[in-house]
Amino acid sequence: MKKGYKGYVSYEYLEKQKDYKNFELAQEIDRVEPYLIPLTAEEEKRAEEIIHKNLIISLHDHPSITPHDAKELMDYEREGREATAFLGLAHSCLDAVFDNMMDGTCVIGSKAGWKWNDVIHDMGVRSCDIAHQDFLVKAQNVNDIYEAKKNGKIAWFISLESSTMIENELDRIEILYGLGCRMMGITYSESNSLGYGLKEKNDGGLTSFGHRAVERMNKVGMAIDVSHCGDKTAMDVIKISKKPVFITHIGARSLWNIKRLKPDDVLKACADAGGVIGIEAAPHTTITKKNKRHNIESYMEHFEYIKDLTGIDNVAFGPDTLFGDHVGLHNLFSNNMSIEENRIGEEYEHVEYVKGLENPAEASLNIVRWLVKHKYPDEDIKKVLGENIIRVLRENWTT
Repeated sequence: MKKGYKGYVSYEYLEKQKDYKNFELAQEIDRVEPYLIPLTAEEEKRAEEIIHKNLIISLHDHPSITPHDAKELMDYEREGREATAFLGLAHSCLDAVFDNMMDGTCVIGSKAGWKWNDVIHDMGVRSCDIAHQDFLVKAQNVNDIYEAKKNGKIAWFISLESSTMIENELDRIEILYGLGCRMMGITYSESNSLGYGLKEKNDGGLTSFGHRAVERMNKVGMAIDVSHCGDKTAMDVIKISKKPVFITHIGARSLWNIKRLKPDDVLKACADAGGVIGIEAAPHTTITKKNKRHNIESYMEHFEYIKDLTGIDNVAFGPDTLFGDHVGLHNLFSNNMSIEENRIGEEYEHVEYVKGLENPAEASLNIVRWLVKHKYPDEDIKKVLGENIIRVLRENWTT
């Protein structure tokens, strides 16, 4: 385990059932049969050296724990007190993680989600929990990542998947930044006042207000994510942003023809503008015709395709995993997250979990092991594990 972890458990400063409603949570370790890519003794040694020497950053994850019983998920989310998987993260090789909070499950006060008060509530409660321990460091800048690695800790960044909750208020971007948010999506899968989401049949691109929001995010120093935007909206953002943007969690539509993934022209435009593309691993997304059962191999097939398309300097990893039953969460929140609408187009084999990418810890370890197994050079591994992300963060952030 990481040396900085001292055994803290979420909200242990409060009394269960007295101060908050308690739920039996999923196991953080070995919830399902674990899988690590087998390596030779020599490869194991190299993998350990890579983990020790290089920054390893998850561009997009949800390192919280869901209830053991997926049927309790809705009540759990409405309680507005997600538990962070400190133990699970301690078993990872991550040095920094962009935590995307409740995203489409932010239904504390509304079935539709994405309300301003709910998002602020989620950020505040989670930040309070983080403040009561010192293994995860609520990070503000790039230097915090290097410090976390040096001390065996993890830099924890607040990231939001959509700007829906800012409504028509540009100043809310500054409020979110002031509260710690360092990256934000333009839309979720549904359209909002900024632009069009990827579920929509028609994409009118970035709105006039969306243009002003992108300009404000550039000025504030908040990184921009277009993962859930419609293709035209994403292209508009990439074109008008004065800073390179992220597609934090995505795959290639050329390999698997569903709306949740991006076409080559969007991927190339992002890279040509200096941006970085993180590879997505949420269940039933990065499948391929070669690997119709979603697993680490289909996932890395998307990585290699996008790497070959855009160049090694423009690709990274944003697995979009969590600790618990991710498939169960998708089933329950299918409408909120537009899950089925975004998968239309290809038949696939349903899985209960994604082998090799079951949670942020397993995913981070297996990505390193896969790269070692496939004999990627050290310089390329260094780039895709963290340095590409660092470059774009430095171009976006004020510090």
